[in-house]
Amino acid sequence: MSDAERERALEVLREGAALGRLSHDTFLRRMELALTARRRHELAALTADLEPEKRWSRRLFSTVGAVSGFGVKLRRAWQAEKLPKLLLPAPGTYALRIGRDPANGLRLSHDTVSRVHAELTHQGGLWVLRDLGSTNGTAVNGRRVVGAAVVQAGDQVSFGHMSFCLATR
Repeated sequence: MSDAERERALEVLREGAALGRLSHDTFLRRMELALTARRRHELAALTADLEPEKRWSRRLFSTVGAVSGFGVKLRRAWQAEKLPKLLLPAPGTYALRIGRDPANGLRLSHDTVSRVHAELTHQGGLWVLRDLGSTNGTAVNGRRVVGAAVVQAGDQVSFGHMSFCLATR
């Protein structure tokens, strides 16, 4: 067995530890065994689970990740185009209350919308959407609002099962 073979095994172990594929204790134990190994099959056993992916495999997995991420973005954009627009009020005007109650600035007559569901305000140059203890929740871009969330034009907002795309005039 040559020093080059031993060095290659040590490099594979170092890379495996750096990528988080080996715990620190396992790395130290395998390094010790690699330095004392006398036969090639002993080195092969130490690195069998750490062999680097082939170049084409890395490219394939990278491409699949990029394509699947693109699908999510495309689906979101497609849905946003189909959604009715909710125009943000002019900054500094008033807080827009949203719900089923006729006294709200935006009345939504849907069973999943609470009487006083949410409130949209302009604070310090930012739009803030606050859930007012609704039963079926308020969401921004698919994530439920707990308390309040900063929103902007282009965001998808949902009140119960009613969804809108925020827009400016």
